[in-house]
Amino acid sequence: MAQQKIEFDIPAQRADVALTEFAKQANTTLLFPYELAEKVQANGLSGTFTLQEGLIHLLKGTELAVQIDATGMLTVKPIVELRQPPPRPPKTRINDDIGFSIERIAIVGTRSAPRSVVESPVPLDIIAGDTLQAQGSSDVLSMLAGVVPSLNVNDQPINDAASLVRPANLRGMAADHTLVLLNGKRRHRSSVITFLGGGLSDGAQGPDISVLPAGAMRQVEVLRDGAAAQYGSDAIAGVINFVLDDRREGGYLSAKTGEYYEGDGELVHLQGNLGTSLGSGFFNITAEYQQRNGTSRSVQRADAQALIDAGNTFVSSPSQVWGALDVNSDAKLAFNAAVPLTEKVDVYWFGTAARREIEGGFYYRHPHTRLGIFADPNSDTAKLLVADKDGLGQGITCPDIFITDNNVLDDPAYLQIADNSTSLGQNCFAFNEWFPGGFTPRFGGVIKDGSAFAGIRGELNDDWLFDLSASVGYSNVSYRLHNTINPSLGEATPTSFTPGAVSQLERTINLDFSRFFDSWTSKPISFATGMEWRRERYSQQAGDEASWIEGPFANNAEVATSPGFGIGSNGFPGYQPVTAGDWSRHNWALYADVEMYLSEDLQLATALRSEHFSDFGSTLDGKVNLRYQLNDIVSFRSSLSSGFKAPTVGQSNVINITTAYASTGLEDQATLPPTHPISQMLGAEPLTPEESINSSIGLVAFWDEDFYLTIDYFNIRLYDRISTTSAIPLTADDVEQLIAQGNPEADNYRAIKYFANDFDTATQGVDIVLNYRFDLADVTNALTTSFNWTDTRVKRLSAFPQTQPDGEVLLVPSLTPQRVRMLEDNLPAVRITTTLKQHWQAWSMLWRLKYYGAFYEDHVDAAAGMDIDGSSMITLDAELSWHYSENLTLALGASNVFNTTPQINPYADVVGALYPPTSPSGMNGGFWYLQSRYDF
Repeated sequence: MAQQKIEFDIPAQRADVALTEFAKQANTTLLFPYELAEKVQANGLSGTFTLQEGLIHLLKGTELAVQIDATGMLTVKPIVELRQPPPRPPKTRINDDIGFSIERIAIVGTRSAPRSVVESPVPLDIIAGDTLQAQGSSDVLSMLAGVVPSLNVNDQPINDAASLVRPANLRGMAADHTLVLLNGKRRHRSSVITFLGGGLSDGAQGPDISVLPAGAMRQVEVLRDGAAAQYGSDAIAGVINFVLDDRREGGYLSAKTGEYYEGDGELVHLQGNLGTSLGSGFFNITAEYQQRNGTSRSVQRADAQALIDAGNTFVSSPSQVWGALDVNSDAKLAFNAAVPLTEKVDVYWFGTAARREIEGGFYYRHPHTRLGIFADPNSDTAKLLVADKDGLGQGITCPDIFITDNNVLDDPAYLQIADNSTSLGQNCFAFNEWFPGGFTPRFGGVIKDGSAFAGIRGELNDDWLFDLSASVGYSNVSYRLHNTINPSLGEATPTSFTPGAVSQLERTINLDFSRFFDSWTSKPISFATGMEWRRERYSQQAGDEASWIEGPFANNAEVATSPGFGIGSNGFPGYQPVTAGDWSRHNWALYADVEMYLSEDLQLATALRSEHFSDFGSTLDGKVNLRYQLNDIVSFRSSLSSGFKAPTVGQSNVINITTAYASTGLEDQATLPPTHPISQMLGAEPLTPEESINSSIGLVAFWDEDFYLTIDYFNIRLYDRISTTSAIPLTADDVEQLIAQGNPEADNYRAIKYFANDFDTATQGVDIVLNYRFDLADVTNALTTSFNWTDTRVKRLSAFPQTQPDGEVLLVPSLTPQRVRMLEDNLPAVRITTTLKQHWQAWSMLWRLKYYGAFYEDHVDAAAGMDIDGSSMITLDAELSWHYSENLTLALGASNVFNTTPQINPYADVVGALYPPTSPSGMNGGFWYLQSRYDF
């Protein structure tokens, strides 16, 4: 890289501007001390040079100089530091981010020059790619949650589609309140709507971060501030920008393996990266592949154990599994490229692709009590559900089999129908003959995700910069279900189904312009403006016929002699052709940003964005930032902004039925759009955008590159939050009325949820980040401590009319008290992460101490009085790396070294979860791993 000749044309100017322009013209990454560079005047540079030659000429005679590290990375440092360089490891990127007085710079949060953490007027985290991967996790979402305390990711072991695409919660907000960028460009959202999202993310349709390959990241920039006025819808909690690797030579191969201390969850994880030059440009590609076995942190359910104690030998142990899902295959790809068209114009393109096959479990179907499969829903007493093949009241009459104890298998009447050698046995069928111990459906899917970005950027003249880009993003989830049945088909039912698929397609075009103007201070005024067009489409594809068809034994509430069997693949009924469809919308946006210094020490930044959506109208949002440099050490920063999140196309149109746990046990719950006739009968109205007011104030204390502190307070008022209501029970009269109104599908529903602008919340918190690098003897140490306190309170609830047993109609809150507590207290109020990185000769050590505060869980979201007040927890991660040679690094590590687990679930015997499933620290315990990496 250093030997490649590049044409430069840079006038003499301030070093921070000159070095930024140098990096743009060279199309490379350049690290430099931003604060010092602002005070240095650089030389002009005109002609053809290598990168090293160009930087030497540019900085000759200044306080700065260039250094090439062991990886070939160019960095600019103060000359005084180069005279006594600290010890460095041999050629490796594992500890590239250890500091050594060089700050990383970010592009997120501004359309002006890139800036460092301490110079940003809003809270900003910059996580190097190698820091991200120095842990046992193998997907980028879990890795990010491990190093950013304000980002929480819960396990979702039995939560329908949320198990496949786990929601991520930044600053206590739902998963779709965080905007995700790739190389500064907006990424598409996932096709998965989390109908069961652990309370906080119920009904959210956020991005799927886990499809991005961690090995492709040069760094990750987390903007912890509302940014809808800059980037548009969804950026209420903040923005996460993933910056792809742009090295133009070399690469690496990496392999990781490990398992949990319990001996399960075995992992195989492979990575590879290659960078090459394209003339004066570059092409960098990364591939990842992993397989991971599931885990079980389960105990036997009390109802299943009672069957076993009564002599039923067909019950599995455990009957229901709680733990990590099986990742049968997970392949990811990312590429990043750019080539110069002229001296001042580049063409660039980048993208990602992923395919993941994943599988988990559902709730156990008890062979005596599960209505519509084993138990007769039309009987007032406990009675086995039996299919009379020649028709009720015709031919051979099937006996009534009343369930009087915990083992119906030895009941004389059951033995009659189970004997298929007799005419009675051949005519009468119960699913206990297939599943004498009950069954637990297995649910999973195939996730396909891809994105492609292309653009052209450069200088229009000596003043204006432009960036024209287009992108397309696609997410598809095809659901799979097996070890279950469509009961209404009787013995003709298959046991495996494809209940349908959902997809999200987004296309975006951006055109940006920016330039600097002279001002009355020594620092220029930055102005940027642009426009964006985006079109998104949500599709729901019907499942195979057996997954939704109403078979001959289907339950019919209008017929007294109905056979009583449930309709559709049990656990996740297939999408019917009548509910399949494509829905789309488009929107236009115009925006402008201005950044200026009102004085040498007072910086002002403003942003304004107008956006028009084809389905609900227009919105206008603004933002103001202030940063004041009190002295050489202390600066203050603050922001005030309005924001919005548009309802997604999926939320406005999707229809879904899922089996969830309720106070009375398992029940089928339908989630409907607000425009559906059933929703409207219950009081639903069309969705409108969420609106927010974000404010923050903070302090930055920057003694030097080795020691700095940031403290930020934030407040987010969010109005008309979009979510699903809590389940609204349907009485027999409700169902009869709905059918009479022309909604025959209501016969399948036991409870209804619909999307609504349900409630308002107030969220406030404090983020504290301390960075300290020091040398102790021959050991170089880099210490980072991050503290987050977040508090959310529900301020307003909508209500729906509900008919009481005496006929009186009352307005009932749309969320249960337990759901409100989940919103407020499910995430820990306090999280602290302390990371210490140490280097000595050929050895590196990483320690990461995590503290999770207390939390609340409404166990299995049942609103059934199973409240858990979880206690705080501390875990320790550790990784030891041996830089065996210039190319080879070996690492041994463990996440949760001391195998700390959450408190035992006081309701463990209800559905078999040993620990509270939403515990913020996870429920799997310690995980050890071995990793090797070869750099070339």
